[in-house]
Amino acid sequence: MKLRVQGRTAYAYTGGVEFDPALPCVVFVHGALNDHSVWTLLARWFAHHGRSVLAVDLPGHGRSEGPPPASVEAAADTMLALLDAAGVERAAFVGHSLGSLIALEAAARAPGRSTQLGLIGTAFPMKVSPALLATARESPLAAIDLVNSYSLSTIAANPSYPAPGAWLHGAQRALMRRLQGQAEAQGLNLFAHDFAICDAYGRGQPSPPALSRGAGEGADGGVSTALRCPVAVVVGAKDMMTPPKAARELAAALNARVTTLPAGHSLMAEAPDGVLAALRALLD
Repeated sequence: MKLRVQGRTAYAYTGGVEFDPALPCVVFVHGALNDHSVWTLLARWFAHHGRSVLAVDLPGHGRSEGPPPASVEAAADTMLALLDAAGVERAAFVGHSLGSLIALEAAARAPGRSTQLGLIGTAFPMKVSPALLATARESPLAAIDLVNSYSLSTIAANPSYPAPGAWLHGAQRALMRRLQGQAEAQGLNLFAHDFAICDAYGRGQPSPPALSRGAGEGADGGVSTALRCPVAVVVGAKDMMTPPKAARELAAALNARVTTLPAGHSLMAEAPDGVLAALRALLD
């Protein structure tokens, strides 16, 4: 489904069914150098079980017009504008990696519009090593290979999804290379950009900006940022990008239910059934 959001065309996958804004809605937000396709299984399941789904391509990613968001906060504003464009009053936000920070910020910026919050492969702070940032700037294809090696703890997929023996590393590498190539055609290093806004979010603060503003008027004069919806955190026991310990304080601050799965950072690919079960427990 294509929508006009903040003056640009935005794409959101609706799970293979016609979008119905009257149904309870779930917004899925992907991570760095990804697009809506990482949510295919989850989006289709919820779309066929009584919910409307918006698995968005962030600006400048996939089928959505750019430029990419200048910050996590800017991306969160885009997610709220997406709800307006789709005619949705309230929604659950679910995000992976960079997308988890965006989902957290969106839910905190509009607590009255946030029904549940799911954070997958999350951490705060979400620091990116200087060496990896430099590799992403100078040799993005090499950085893609590094991140794939850090993100996946196995070679073949669970037989349930996407297919028996699927090559996870190859599929993820192809997706990231395609998105990087599209951006480079426009003169942008998208991988370096996405890593940079991960690294910059809340730098030097003891808690994410979404939490540190507290109740009442936000620091920017905006709406209340008192997060008050149920929260689930899903982490991979073998995650080398956002290790489980990096999510502990955030999960405690949010009073979140924590699920640890036997997988790496790319949880939706490696442990699809476990992620689905955790989200069903949150959303049902």
